[in-house]
Amino acid sequence: MAELLYRLGRFAAHRPWRVITGWVLALALAVGGFLAFGGTLTSSMSIPGTETDRVTAELQGELDDLGGATGTVVFQTDDGAAFTDEQQAAIGELLAGIGELDGVADVVDPFEADAQRTDAQAQLDDGAAQLDAAEQQLDDGRAQLDAAEQQLDAGQAQLDAAVEQAKAAGAYDAAAAQFAAQQAQLDAGQAELEAKRAELESGAEELATQRVQFDAGVRLADAASEISTVSDDGATALGAVMFEEDLFSLPDEQKSAVAAELDGADIDGVAIDYSSEIAASIDGLIGAGEIIGVVLALLVLIIMFRALLPAVLPILSSLVGVGVGVAGSLAFSGVVDMSSVTPVLGVMLGLAVGIDYALFIFNRHRRQLLAGMELDESIALANGTSGNAVVFAGSTVLVALLALNVTGIPFLGVMGTVGAVCVLIAVIVAVTLSPALLGLIGPRVLSRRARAQIGHAEHAQPELKPMKTSRALLRAGIAIVALLVVAIPALSMRLGLPDGSSEAADSTQYRAYTAVADAFGAGQNGTLLVTVSLPEGLDEDGVVPAQAELAELLHGQPGVVAVAPVGVSDDRDFLAFQVVPEDGPSSVSTEELVHELRSLSPLGAADAGLDGTGELALGVAGQASGNIDISEKLANVLPLYLGLVVGLSMIILILVFRSILVPLIATAGFVLSLFAAFGAVVAIFQWGWLGPLFDVHDPGPVLNFAPIIIMGVLFGLAMDYQLFLVSGMREAWVHGVPARTAVVAGLRGGRAVVTAAAIIMAAVFGGFVFSHLTMVRPLGFGLAAGVLLDAFVVRMLLIPAIMHLLGEKAWWLPKWLDRLLPDVDVEGAALERTHPVHGAAPAAPGLEPDDVEPAPAGAGRD
Repeated sequence: MAELLYRLGRFAAHRPWRVITGWVLALALAVGGFLAFGGTLTSSMSIPGTETDRVTAELQGELDDLGGATGTVVFQTDDGAAFTDEQQAAIGELLAGIGELDGVADVVDPFEADAQRTDAQAQLDDGAAQLDAAEQQLDDGRAQLDAAEQQLDAGQAQLDAAVEQAKAAGAYDAAAAQFAAQQAQLDAGQAELEAKRAELESGAEELATQRVQFDAGVRLADAASEISTVSDDGATALGAVMFEEDLFSLPDEQKSAVAAELDGADIDGVAIDYSSEIAASIDGLIGAGEIIGVVLALLVLIIMFRALLPAVLPILSSLVGVGVGVAGSLAFSGVVDMSSVTPVLGVMLGLAVGIDYALFIFNRHRRQLLAGMELDESIALANGTSGNAVVFAGSTVLVALLALNVTGIPFLGVMGTVGAVCVLIAVIVAVTLSPALLGLIGPRVLSRRARAQIGHAEHAQPELKPMKTSRALLRAGIAIVALLVVAIPALSMRLGLPDGSSEAADSTQYRAYTAVADAFGAGQNGTLLVTVSLPEGLDEDGVVPAQAELAELLHGQPGVVAVAPVGVSDDRDFLAFQVVPEDGPSSVSTEELVHELRSLSPLGAADAGLDGTGELALGVAGQASGNIDISEKLANVLPLYLGLVVGLSMIILILVFRSILVPLIATAGFVLSLFAAFGAVVAIFQWGWLGPLFDVHDPGPVLNFAPIIIMGVLFGLAMDYQLFLVSGMREAWVHGVPARTAVVAGLRGGRAVVTAAAIIMAAVFGGFVFSHLTMVRPLGFGLAAGVLLDAFVVRMLLIPAIMHLLGEKAWWLPKWLDRLLPDVDVEGAALERTHPVHGAAPAAPGLEPDDVEPAPAGAGRD
């Protein structure tokens, strides 16, 4: 590989414009592919097979109009007064127009809904009076019938007495016809009375049924009494936009169309904001923070190179790589589902590693030129040595990112694949475009002052002395304790997806979230959908009482503010309810409520207050439920992925360093820096420490896929720094330098470039901390913190200290394993020996020839 890269570097240096033209064409093709074939991205994440996914599919199958996502539109009067009739009418017209947009299933006019709620309550009030009056009429009717029956009984008694008297007097026959007529009259009256009584009892039964339905309606109204669309002061109203697609597959273009209608609305005296379900957008992958990060990287390069032109070129080459990688990946977004964060991750990684990888090659070339090597030979050798290391370092990042596919989480696998593609492009750009740019600018890669010193001896290097053992112990102790202290907050890490409260304070999502929370309660921002599957269908009269029983059951759960029925299937064996929790969708109490509701299933019919002996199945869906399911699935795969990454780390490092202990301490250091990065993320974004500095005004759970992304990326970058520092230690040791002295040699030779690389990478990642995309901020912060901790605390403080303490034992490797392992020659030492710098004896990678004394005969270690 080193020889191939050497020849590639020489070709690029001799024909720079061919290489540059090739990359310009590649960039044009990538952008053209994106414009021609690129699809839409989604701001939502989903994982097939979760409970929310199952319940959502069930809802769509049973109740077509309830399976889609629902966005909230908040209307507020500017003066705090109640809405006027004109304002209400304008709001209704606006929502009606939105209801005609493609992908919108229905809209809810808050004033119509409030009027319906008021009418329903009035009907209940009227119904109560009517039922009371009807029951009073029944009682009066019964009293009248009882009085009439008493009169009939009295008439019958009188007739019977008259008959007896007539018989006793012997006058019965003469009056028989008269007695018969009277009896017939009484019998007719009795029959009429019985008919009226039967009619009255029939009415009583119907009235009893109505009373059951009415009481059930009252119970439902009580359970839903806290749900409203217009605030008590009449100054805030909540409209709703119901989409055909569910939250996790809703195309961004449909949300953007709704947002455009709302942004373009102009209702006098009314402010309009809308929730994150509508406002989520991917417009603008690069913002002010990201640009500042690149500018900081440029400043670091200028300080390091002491010249503007060579400082600009690594950034230019990285931008080309980012353009090709991100645009090329987005060209497949029409056939592959991609989240909005996916291209941002590609930009973040492409910029950071692209600048760093070019820096390694540029730095090696500059040192060789200063030592007196011919220009083209220096470019080729830098590409064959440092370029070889770049290929290996990039491979570790590729492996870590591609390993995200083993998690079985589709959106995470796509993110890892796109990130890996961008890193791969960055590696290819580094070993092709970098030597071409170096060939194009020629000796101007050095400042005028540096060019005047080419071939001259530098200031004498201080004598290499191993650090004191006591100092090594102190350094190791301080580093470990510091990392463990920073990692403490990670013990309380909660995972979730950001809601409106996490958005920028000046965003429409945040204003909508806070307005809803203030006027209607925080739980209104994250309502749940609870489904109940019955063992058999209900009759028509049984639906409302069953809904009332179930609503009261749900309302009785801790943390539930209100419950309202929202749908019944055609077979009346599937019911759906809207459940409003006390707190927002990302709160601990809402998470506990979701688990509590799910734990109720299966539920006996009798326990639910229903007739029958079967069992009811309860399901929970909605934004909060989906976030909880995704977070739990991601938390479950974290240990698996960590184990995979650690295992890969051990294998790769054993192969590179031909040692057992060096990979062990390198991997342990990675784990320490990883958990310290997690702790820093929790402290800032979950606990709210230094919140104003990082624009964290409402702390919440950590972005659920941030830990696994940070883990994968940080692994690759940690191995980069391990390679560029420890390989210098090994090379010095192989050339006869004592093990503890070799530690100092490798650290001195590599710390400058690793320091610059870490600062550049942290600057690029840190720029994303202030991104307008909420989900990007914790990623940028976690990666920036992880890089700084790993580079400066682990690689340049802890690892050298432990390597010193281990001494010669650090390089121990069983002989049988040594024979099996291939010689990967990551730093291209063999190539360097065949192409010495200006005729000088080959030095350890990262060292100047004067840094070490030539090894005595027989001192080498093979």
